[in-house]
Amino acid sequence: MAGFRKFQDIIAWQLSRTLKLRVDAFMARPEFKRKYKYVDQLSDSVRSAPRNIAEGHMRGFKHKEFALFLRVARGSLGEVLNHLIDAHDQKLISRAELADCVSLARRAIKATTRLMQWLESTPDPPPPRYKKEDEKDPDST
Repeated sequence: MAGFRKFQDIIAWQLSRTLKLRVDAFMARPEFKRKYKYVDQLSDSVRSAPRNIAEGHMRGFKHKEFALFLRVARGSLGEVLNHLIDAHDQKLISRAELADCVSLARRAIKATTRLMQWLESTPDPPPPRYKKEDEKDPDST
């Protein structure tokens, strides 16, 4: 599917994961830890994008179904952007940290959107062909 066999090969997943790791570093700070509800919401939204990209990929060979998971991932990335602006407003992250994460999030959103558009404009690949149990593998003799 689109030239990748593992979800880890998907650029949108890689960028979303990198953003998650950066946000995790922020959330480890004592000033973040005091804001329990905020940290819980931020943690859930930043984990949603890579999680949905992985799940959509692993679901199988239906492009439109995968694209639905990408829509959720894109929405979560937008939510992360909002939380990061809020973190800057609360003086939990610097302007430079915000700018870095905004740039990364926008790249992830763009990659997710492009993959979603590609999936929606191309036919599904043929389903994988599985061997019948009674067929012998010629290499197993």
